[in-house]
Amino acid sequence: MNARALPLIAITVGEPAGIGPEISLEGARVARSRSLVRSVLIGDGSMLAARARAAGIVIPLVAYRPDHEPPGNAVEVIDIPLAAACVPGRLDTANGRQVLALIDRAIDGAVNGEFDALVTAPVQKSVINDAGTAFTGHTEYLAERTHTPRVVMMLAGPVAGSSSLLRVALVTTHLALKDVPSAITRDAVLETLAIVDRDLRERFGIEAPRILVTGLNPHAGEGGYLGREEIDTIAPALVAARDRGIDARGPLPADTLFQPRFLDDCDAVVAMYHDQGLPVLKYATFGQGVNITLGLPIVRTSVDHGTALDLAALPDPMKHIDAGSMHTAIEVAAAMTRASSRVSARRSA
Repeated sequence: MNARALPLIAITVGEPAGIGPEISLEGARVARSRSLVRSVLIGDGSMLAARARAAGIVIPLVAYRPDHEPPGNAVEVIDIPLAAACVPGRLDTANGRQVLALIDRAIDGAVNGEFDALVTAPVQKSVINDAGTAFTGHTEYLAERTHTPRVVMMLAGPVAGSSSLLRVALVTTHLALKDVPSAITRDAVLETLAIVDRDLRERFGIEAPRILVTGLNPHAGEGGYLGREEIDTIAPALVAARDRGIDARGPLPADTLFQPRFLDDCDAVVAMYHDQGLPVLKYATFGQGVNITLGLPIVRTSVDHGTALDLAALPDPMKHIDAGSMHTAIEVAAAMTRASSRVSARRSA
């Protein structure tokens, strides 16, 4: 983090036909009013002004000037124009490349130190692919653009009735279920654990992270009767992780792991695949959760939901849109930049 009063965070507004513009505007407005961060929205400036008026979001928008913080409650905008006029709720392939341009601008700024962190609103993958660019998701795209060999998707959120934050990281992300077992290798599990352990220390300021690890099969393989991945792959990876000083415990059955008596004694859960770990987390935290990409040279967070085209098309969208996940994403990005700064300061001392 650079030496400035507030973290400077770039927010990409995502798919223009979805709710990304509204939640980005509302998130930036609240963060600015609370003096939490200095937000820079990256999107079509005219579209954002029009959507703010239509949604009743009172927020002064000004052009971004790197060395000049805006006055009052103004929020800055880096204007990247749409290729075609946008109708909320109606996708247009012509704007697919513009959506990627927003992400590229934010990544470049974060990598070169212009921004302290990157927060992304949801995109519509089909539009980007139909525009001619192969796109699996933000996580994979960020890894490619930053030349990072392995990144880890982690979702986190507050659990109702608890002061703890539930964090769930994944060994595999956007894979067909039939392809998951072959992707669960000893190296994949070990590398995931190493990234999670390192970023919990460096990005979250947790000095001795405790990580619980699921099995792949029902009942964690039932001693080999329901599959041998736990015996042949996951357990050896855990032994190797502990040899490196990583407090990784398991493999544990996923159907019983997510309960307080286990979660109260850990800082993160590592699950083997997308729909093993994330349904539990989203059930517990949906609307307040945040998607975090670990392993990158930059801080990146995102919302835990999609573009919600149906809500964007409604006459008064803010009556139906919950910007809670965007608020959390901005707050976590700010906290991660501050924790990273404190860790760097201790190392320099």
